[in-house]
Amino acid sequence: MPDIFTKAKRSEVMSRIRSRGNKATELALARVLRRHKITGWRRQGEIRKAESGKQKFKVKVDFVFRAARTAVFVDGCFWHGCPRHGTQPKGNAAFWRRKIARNQSRDRLVTRTLRVQGWRVLRIWEHELRKCGAAFAELRLARVPLV
Repeated sequence: MPDIFTKAKRSEVMSRIRSRGNKATELALARVLRRHKITGWRRQGEIRKAESGKQKFKVKVDFVFRAARTAVFVDGCFWHGCPRHGTQPKGNAAFWRRKIARNQSRDRLVTRTLRVQGWRVLRIWEHELRKCGAAFAELRLARVPLV
């Protein structure tokens, strides 16, 4: 079916659609934290003083434990290129390869920058929080001193 909008109009329409983040996976991790009575965390925290060389930037963290200086990221299998579950779209493949590569590069920069500044960084894949994999995520959280 052909598109009824011009390319410019379609771009304008799509730019107005706002994402809602990875709410389902974040809520799954919040349930794991509550189940184990782990406290001291905030959802969608922000670390403002991240510096990498001359570059200063804000880091939006899915879960932050300020007292323990621990940042927890929940990475989506598609958006962050999970080696086990990440898929590559067939349409516009070059765009998506570059997009996912940029996401992975940014993830490495953020992780390295936070670790240099004394933060512990834990990255949990989306598939680790699915119903059958929640136990694995719980084990990973148990190894990190959060409180």
